Amino acid sequence: MSATSATLAVLVNDQRRELAGGATLMELLRELGLSDRKGVAAAVNGEVVARGAWECRALADGDSVLVIRATQGG
Repeated sequence: MSATSATLAVLVNDQRRELAGGATLMELLRELGLSDRKGVAAAVNGEVVARGAWECRALADGDSVLVIRATQGG
C-alpha cells in the first residue's frame, strides 16, 4: 500500500482544494501562481512556514492553509 493517497483535500483561505497526494506547500503555491512572487506569506494549521521551507513542507488531508499577499497602497 502506498504511503500517500491519490488525492488530498485542504482548505486554502477557507476554500476547499484538491491536491495530489504528497503535495507540498510549494506545489500548492505554484498552482496558485504565487510561488515566485514577493510579499507572499503562508501558514499551515496556524503555523507560519518560512519561505525556505515551502519545498519540504508536506501537506496532509484536512490541513488548513492561509496565504497572505502584501499589497501596496495608500
